[in-house]
Amino acid sequence: MNVRQNLLAATAAVLFATGAANAQIVVRIGPPPPRPVEVVPVAPRAHRDWVWVGGYHRWDGRRYVWVGGHYERPIHPGAVWVPGEWRGQRGGHVWHEGYWR
Repeated sequence: MNVRQNLLAATAAVLFATGAANAQIVVRIGPPPPRPVEVVPVAPRAHRDWVWVGGYHRWDGRRYVWVGGHYERPIHPGAVWVPGEWRGQRGGHVWHEGYWR
């Protein structure tokens, strides 16, 4: 391949990857209600400054499955975890990932 073909192939790969990363799956069946109680274990001694990120229902392509919570290290001191959520949109339900603010 020459340089021009390599450049074209690389550009196409980047555009494809970007589009795939932004793809959202619309689920026509609404998610079950959040679990009323999730047992939060004590943080391991080495991770006392970590934050509990609660569990959520994930769509596996056929049904919703529960993903239990876990401890996660904040991205900087004072960071706050904003939980992910299912939002009604595009004729169904779309998952929006949680993030640090």
